[in-house]
Amino acid sequence: MNRLFQFGMLTALLVVFTVPAIWAQEEAVAQPAAETEAAETEATETEAAEDGDAPTEEELAESADLESVMQNAAGPVVAAEGSGADVITAEENDFKIDNLWIMLCGCLVFIMHLGFASLESGLTRQKNTINILFKNTMIISIGLLTYGLIGFNMMYPGFPEGVPKGAESEELGVIPEVLKLDAIPDFVTVAEKDVTAKLTYAYGDYTWYSDFFFQAMFAATCATIVSGAVAGRVKLGPFLVFSTCLLLFCYPVTGSWHWGYGWLESLGFYDFAGSTLVHSVGGWAALVMAWLIGPRIGKYNADNSSNAIPGSNMPLVAVGVFLLWFGWFGFNGGSVLSADPALTSLVLVTTSMAAAAGGLAAGLVSWVKGKPDVTMALNGILAGLVGVTASADSVTIQGAVIIGVVSGVLVYFSVIFVDKFIDDPVGAVSVHLVCGIWGTIAAALFGGHNLAVQLLGIAAIGGYTVIFSLIVGGIIHKTFGLRVDPEEEEVGLDVSEHGMKAYN
Repeated sequence: MNRLFQFGMLTALLVVFTVPAIWAQEEAVAQPAAETEAAETEATETEAAEDGDAPTEEELAESADLESVMQNAAGPVVAAEGSGADVITAEENDFKIDNLWIMLCGCLVFIMHLGFASLESGLTRQKNTINILFKNTMIISIGLLTYGLIGFNMMYPGFPEGVPKGAESEELGVIPEVLKLDAIPDFVTVAEKDVTAKLTYAYGDYTWYSDFFFQAMFAATCATIVSGAVAGRVKLGPFLVFSTCLLLFCYPVTGSWHWGYGWLESLGFYDFAGSTLVHSVGGWAALVMAWLIGPRIGKYNADNSSNAIPGSNMPLVAVGVFLLWFGWFGFNGGSVLSADPALTSLVLVTTSMAAAAGGLAAGLVSWVKGKPDVTMALNGILAGLVGVTASADSVTIQGAVIIGVVSGVLVYFSVIFVDKFIDDPVGAVSVHLVCGIWGTIAAALFGGHNLAVQLLGIAAIGGYTVIFSLIVGGIIHKTFGLRVDPEEEEVGLDVSEHGMKAYN
């Protein structure tokens, strides 16, 4: 180790002293060369003057005019000669930057699925790890395909902007776009006739494909929230059926009410990146499904008191939370829907500050109440992120901190309260539902939006999701059954459902 350290130090010193020396040599070589060229030019001009061949003023003027004509004929120098490349306008350049930003943010949101898988695996028992990883793998796979098949075309544009709902028009007719399924055979493919309209800046600040890619990651996130609340006792097949239905007929419909220029949008409802439209929808569905399926064996005593069932891997939980925090920069940052420097930088700062405040608040509250609880602190970070998601673009830094603090305190007491009635192994209901509701209200308190409309939106979206989950979940529960047998639960879903173990 000492030799390795010494070698590293010697290498660093060589780099430090060698690079300036090379630069000095290059400058020394370049300077004489420039001086020599200047001297030769001067000598040539002097010799020409002595021979009487020096150009007259008229000749110099004619030469300048000829050079100007040649430059005008050649046009602006924007590409290599003969390349045939067009001049890139400022609008096209902005379009390329914005489109790249949306694609990168979509990739960051994709990373959140690894965070969810790690978090859920760490907070539950070791004997269910394979089952959790498989569910999360299937959710992102099913989510992308179903959103491409139906969801995206139902949700966007849903109700095209500027067209009265239900009004006659050549494109819309009397049927809202949210009810039209004409695009199913195309599978979000852009037709050749629509290339200019959908794959250039005529579409917006990004292309049709970038739009789908980014929004599809959001849809899959919504279904992932449910997975953690039912971990350890849900049947794999029925759960995937429910998740598919949620992504097909619940999330796109409620999303179209606001992001698809639906009735909530016309009233002034505001949810910047999905405190309600993504997180609360997932939270409501998680609450209903956890209630339908019942608690894990051993969770509650005869007197209805609850028992703590510790997670299996706290380091994995921490990794999951920090991956989610990292991915949230794309979740909120990409929701600006452009690479606007002022707005994206504000969103990233408010997102970070709310997360930090939430983690600190939840951690300190747990410390005051007893021993400092790392799971509470980590859930506090997620609570702050969910809370600020509705208004990250419209609150001040101080407002974001307050939102985060309240979220952290809320999630601590909510986890304790919910645990008395509902078995939620990862705290999904408290993090995503409770803090999602708080975040949507906070958009009015700190972002200047209408409180009454925000409350109406929360109630409408929550009501639809609860009714949908009760109907679909209830049908699945009565037909296929949602819960595994007690023997299968005791041995673990890794063995009973998958025939393998995560750790050997």
